[in-house]
Amino acid sequence: MSESFCHNEESVYCFREPRIEDGRHIHSLIDRSKPLDLNSLYCYLLLADHFRETCVVAEREGHPVGFISGYVHPSKEDTLFVWQVAVDETVRKQGIAGRMLENLVQRPSLKFVSYLETTVNPSNLRSRFLFESFAKRLRAPCTKSTLFPEDLFGDADHEAEILFRIGPFSSLHKVSAE
Repeated sequence: MSESFCHNEESVYCFREPRIEDGRHIHSLIDRSKPLDLNSLYCYLLLADHFRETCVVAEREGHPVGFISGYVHPSKEDTLFVWQVAVDETVRKQGIAGRMLENLVQRPSLKFVSYLETTVNPSNLRSRFLFESFAKRLRAPCTKSTLFPEDLFGDADHEAEILFRIGPFSSLHKVSAE
């Protein structure tokens, strides 16, 4: 069952679970969203199919303009790991990424989640701001530690991946309409 949410009748954005037919659009969106790492189209098809309950699409006028991929951590059943966050450059700075995160943590199918984790490169100030702001809206602590240091990436020119762990939060403390 696909969950969707339109903020109000004036809103042109809907937030919903991805569908398989979104795979091509998601792949293209990620490709245009530097510095995100582009994965194969097959990967995005699998995310839209197998992980749709933990992913979200922001849609405007029937077209995907935002995407978050995530999954429940295999060894931490109370933790949603957010893998990629992308918003089309034509609609950035409208709070869409934050609203996609809200959609995820408010889903009834994820009511058991009390932590959100993600990784952010040190130079990615937009993502850092997004997740720090989200933690404040949840009224939850946000701890940071290095998950993957630069040297693990070998010769690739890749920054360290800093783990952001937000929580605990409960359904009573989840994002309210502010």
